[in-house]
Amino acid sequence: MSFAGAPVTRNLVLGVVATSIGASLFDTKHYFYILVDPQILRYGQLWRALTYQLCYTNSSEVLFACMALYQLRIVERMWGSRKLASFIAAVYSLSAVGLPLIVVVLRFLTRGRFNYLPAGPTSIVFAILAQYYSIIPHKYTYRVAFSAQDPPAANGAAADAQDNFVGLTLSDKSYRYFLAAQLALFQWPGSLLMAGFGWVLGHAWRNDVLPGRLAEWRIPGWMVGLQTAPQRREEFEGLRRRLEDENTGSATGVDGQADSGAGRQRPVGQQILDQFQGPM
Repeated sequence: MSFAGAPVTRNLVLGVVATSIGASLFDTKHYFYILVDPQILRYGQLWRALTYQLCYTNSSEVLFACMALYQLRIVERMWGSRKLASFIAAVYSLSAVGLPLIVVVLRFLTRGRFNYLPAGPTSIVFAILAQYYSIIPHKYTYRVAFSAQDPPAANGAAADAQDNFVGLTLSDKSYRYFLAAQLALFQWPGSLLMAGFGWVLGHAWRNDVLPGRLAEWRIPGWMVGLQTAPQRREEFEGLRRRLEDENTGSATGVDGQADSGAGRQRPVGQQILDQFQGPM
């Protein structure tokens, strides 16, 4: 019930859990993360660019990713399943190409110190989080002070207390950001790079600055259970015929009742005789 109206998000959560458990059971975790040297540069395992986003390699990341996606299901309810699925496919494709290339460049710039890209769809989570940040307003805010403050002595001192406040101003959306922030810190700096890349992709997609008008691309409707145009026309045509049959049947029933009533109608003289026939 909690995933009502969000089947794509539900399937994404189930996929993350299932693939992560499968990687642990079959001892295949080493196929999902990327070591630029030797896996890419020496062995030429370019297929890892397509697999590193399929699962996480530890249970803590699985937990926080599922919790974050569960909180972000409202994005699908506002967008619709087809738009969100298209967005996820676009982010997955761009992350599969862009992130490994960035890591290769950073490896040369850092002289081999930056060589690892962790597994998991962290970039997808943060891309959805960027949409949540942009389209969902907060309901309320609250403040967390860094130190105790004396209450104002007079009403005029309240404004000074507001100006001298030292602390954090949070909102009801903040805990969702905290959940996602854990993913960015679990295996940093690689996970932090993935989070930043997904955040930038999310805003770039929203501002329609991606190449090839990728923001307007949509996956086929049947992939998310939507009916095609011929199926919708056939359904509407069947509904129209059924309504016409019901209206025709109702009109025929009314006319039949009127005709039968007219056939049973008696003359006025017969009705008067019937009135006196009873007492007699």
